[in-house]
Amino acid sequence: MTQVTLLYFASLRERAGVASEAITTDAPDLAGVYDDVQARHGFTWPREHLRVAVDGEFARWSDAPSAGSEIAFIPPVSGG
Repeated sequence: MTQVTLLYFASLRERAGVASEAITTDAPDLAGVYDDVQARHGFTWPREHLRVAVDGEFARWSDAPSAGSEIAFIPPVSGG
């Protein structure tokens, strides 16, 4: 089990009702972490439409979560 902090932005933050949360996960990769929280919070964004970052650096969905890391899920943002 790995303890991480998740950061949510934009519509994900609104849906989760929090900007961040600490979780313990047994997911083998970042995709699995997102799948778990997607199911828990009812996120509608498919993973393919999001970016993922670990400790402030963009990461790959296939990367394994590291204990103590901050994992950010970033949905597309429209601008004007």
